[in-house]
Amino acid sequence: MGSDDSSIRNMPSFVRQRSGQPQKPLLVLEDVYKYFRRDIPTLRGVNLSVERGEFVFVTGPSGAGKSTLLQLVYRAHDVDGGRILFSGRDISRLTDRSIPFLRRNLGIVFQDFKVVPHWTVFENVSVSLEILGTSQKLMRSRVGEALDRVGLAGRGNERVGHLSGGEQQRVAIARAIVTDPALLLADEPTGNLDPALAIDILTLFEEINEAGTTVIFATHDHSLLSSSPHRLIVIDEGRVYEATRGLRAWSARTQMSA
Repeated sequence: MGSDDSSIRNMPSFVRQRSGQPQKPLLVLEDVYKYFRRDIPTLRGVNLSVERGEFVFVTGPSGAGKSTLLQLVYRAHDVDGGRILFSGRDISRLTDRSIPFLRRNLGIVFQDFKVVPHWTVFENVSVSLEILGTSQKLMRSRVGEALDRVGLAGRGNERVGHLSGGEQQRVAIARAIVTDPALLLADEPTGNLDPALAIDILTLFEEINEAGTTVIFATHDHSLLSSSPHRLIVIDEGRVYEATRGLRAWSARTQMSA
């Protein structure tokens, strides 16, 4: 087993640094390439650094590579060039056995929710803790806290299939944060919701970020991008561009270069 594997198995030290040490970025991509076709890279030479506690929007045209970028972070795919460092560890060097230890430090929210309709709210949220072998007492406490944070307090016994789309996405968010991850990845989490609900979900992610969780939020919804001046990463033709002050700054930059 390599040194990166053993570090990730020691989960608390994977995301926490010793006091007195300079703070390292939580996530770093160095000259990352990903190919699904030999002649056309989906991502080409991506360099990106995300600090602890940041909220980062990722946007771009459909098929630009937003989802691919997130999938590389949680090792759904491997990089074809370059490397990705999470809390200083090169996740590209992890063995398959060690990937679950990486994902314990990540929360992931998808566009299509990926909840189990015939399970209760509690069962959907607690599954991550069950995998970790959490005690029933602690599980009840952690799930209750997560449901309270997403506005579903007291609804743990309801069947998820009976909930609205917005409520189902809140269940998915609760499942993602119940393990107290260092990094929350959101892949078009409002894509199946109407505009009013989309703003509510964005606000929820912002509240989670304010509590200390780093958030990377991929979306092509300009109404969301323009509503908050978060750091903005744009992916276009496999390359990454940055506007540190949100959509307006990016729009002004593109107009000046036109």
